[in-house]
Amino acid sequence: MVAEWLEEDCPSFDYGGFVVGESIAEAKLLGKSKGIVAGVPFFDEVFQQLGCTVEWHVKEAEPITPIKHCATVRGPVRKILLGERVALNILARCSGIATKSSHLLQRVRNAGYPNTLAGTRKTTPGFRLVEKYGMLVGGVDPHRHDLSSMTMLKDNHVVACGGSVTRAVHAAKAAGGFSIKVEVECQSEEEADEAVSAGADVIMLDNFKAGEVGGTARRLKEKWRGEKHFLIEVSGGLTEENIESGYLTEEVDVVSTSSIHQGVAHVDFSLKIVRQQAQQQPDK
Repeated sequence: MVAEWLEEDCPSFDYGGFVVGESIAEAKLLGKSKGIVAGVPFFDEVFQQLGCTVEWHVKEAEPITPIKHCATVRGPVRKILLGERVALNILARCSGIATKSSHLLQRVRNAGYPNTLAGTRKTTPGFRLVEKYGMLVGGVDPHRHDLSSMTMLKDNHVVACGGSVTRAVHAAKAAGGFSIKVEVECQSEEEADEAVSAGADVIMLDNFKAGEVGGTARRLKEKWRGEKHFLIEVSGGLTEENIESGYLTEEVDVVSTSSIHQGVAHVDFSLKIVRQQAQQQPDK
């Protein structure tokens, strides 16, 4: 993955690198905005593939304030500059997601919600691993990584199964066997009740109004207590602006939101080559 990113940035010849040559140099990684550092393994791998070393002066998940000397990169100057933009892009994006995740998690904890805050699968193609990693560093659940991690039956799956939630769940259970959980996206309490009856492991209340969430979750759990074991997830509404609106009730086991990884601000970093002191001329 990292090799592909490097090749994307330099598919043939690095003309700027030819100018600076192969002399050994040192560069400082500077944190230029507030945030949480995340993405260290990816940053390290970029420079390892280029024959450089990285010495970190902060720990991953550590909050920083500008201007912070976060790490030192050493190696051939051409190779440092070759990896600079790829490494900074990864670190800035991953740290931005970790920062947003940590901030929202603290907000929901302060609001009294004790259960799971999760991200979604609405990630950037080819960059999902980095973005999911940022969520983990920020303290939230990254949710399923891909289509192979869990069966999620959305409205289109149900329509394709003739409109029957029960038929869709039974088909999913047959395909995945005992080891693959089945989640059903439900648009109403009636659909949710049918999904529980059919054996779904997770019930997603999708785009429910905040005032409807608590009552629906409570009635489902009361009706099926002692008969069915399932989790209730709420998705499609939580942001920093509406935390107090009713989504965060204890009857809800998981609240998932794409607001922690879509359109989030990056943490600003730069990499600066340390100027070498000119050698003193001997006295004549």
